Amino acid sequence: MATIVAALLAMTLITDPYFYAVSIPAVLLLGISKSGFGAGFGSLAVPMMALAVTVPQAAAILMPVLLVMDLLGMAAFRNDVDRALLKFLLPFGLLGIAIGTLLFKLLDAHLVAGIVGVFTLLFLAQRLVFPPRPDSPPPPRWVGALLTVTSGFTSFIAHAGGPPINAYVIPLRLSPVLFTGTLAFFFFFINVSKWIPYAWLGLLDWRNLFTSLVLLPFAPLGVWVGVRIAHRIKPRLFYRMIYLGMLLTGLKLVWDAWGVSTWG
Repeated sequence: MATIVAALLAMTLITDPYFYAVSIPAVLLLGISKSGFGAGFGSLAVPMMALAVTVPQAAAILMPVLLVMDLLGMAAFRNDVDRALLKFLLPFGLLGIAIGTLLFKLLDAHLVAGIVGVFTLLFLAQRLVFPPRPDSPPPPRWVGALLTVTSGFTSFIAHAGGPPINAYVIPLRLSPVLFTGTLAFFFFFINVSKWIPYAWLGLLDWRNLFTSLVLLPFAPLGVWVGVRIAHRIKPRLFYRMIYLGMLLTGLKLVWDAWGVSTWG
């Protein structure tokens, strides 16, 4: 009987302990980033899970987890949204999703992730070498449009939409809560729009969905931890943590892409 149960589990979900050893911390980190605290860290989730499964499978497994996290994030920050900014961002983010759908099978996910990593590190270098003055104007809207399209595209390929959108929104100097709430709603619509393309591409199957159910309980835990911190952290420290998250994310993504090209 035990053998039959084990065989059924192997058919319906991933049973490799190593997968869960890297995936549970990845989901917790993603939940914390969804709350706004350490927003840059969320893009590490897929690279972490890719240590045990392929990048497309990791992205597919995270889909239900992201849905729960997005709903929790919107509930927590429902009164803290820059609606004008959100209205500007969404069309360009959805355009990025459409581009990602069309190019998904043509592009290597590690290469895309590596490109995201390089631009993330360049953005951070620019902020350090040429720090913005208090009276410096926000980035032009065409830059915001380009970065938001990139965010939608990289979000579709590897759930790595955080760094590009952060590069535009951070210089706007929103309060931590408004920053978090606006991006929570943005990524809810972005992630919901992925479901049909992911199904069309054959990425959603029962094994991935059942594996998602095992990881789901860790989603609200990560969001809860992050929300409690985001409501109490000072803006200066908040943005420093985002920079740290983006630095680690950029280094990890570039390292993964370089490793694939060198040893793959």
